[in-house]
Amino acid sequence: MEYMLFICTDSTAPTTEPTVHTIDEWVAETTEGGTRRHGDRLRPANDATTVKLRGGQLSVTAGPFAETTEWIAGYDVIECGDLDAAIEIAARHPMAQLGQIEIRPMWPIE
Repeated sequence: MEYMLFICTDSTAPTTEPTVHTIDEWVAETTEGGTRRHGDRLRPANDATTVKLRGGQLSVTAGPFAETTEWIAGYDVIECGDLDAAIEIAARHPMAQLGQIEIRPMWPIE
């Protein structure tokens, strides 16, 4: 089953962050192991643009859709047997130590 990992950070957290090197190690390990399908970093929430269409009216807003200190800093799509395996993989991600990782099962369009 495929799972989306939302890699979340908190702007109020301590400034010590995992190095790119340790994240690169996790990426290499999970890619070579066949569980990581793809993923990438995302620009900060302040660089977001929010688009809504209601009643034929288009609304485009600079910034994220919610005001919060936590934001999605990246994502990874993994494939593994079950949620327990996904939790184990997410727990090894360096950002699990400083932010949080939200795991969601993919819901394929058939």
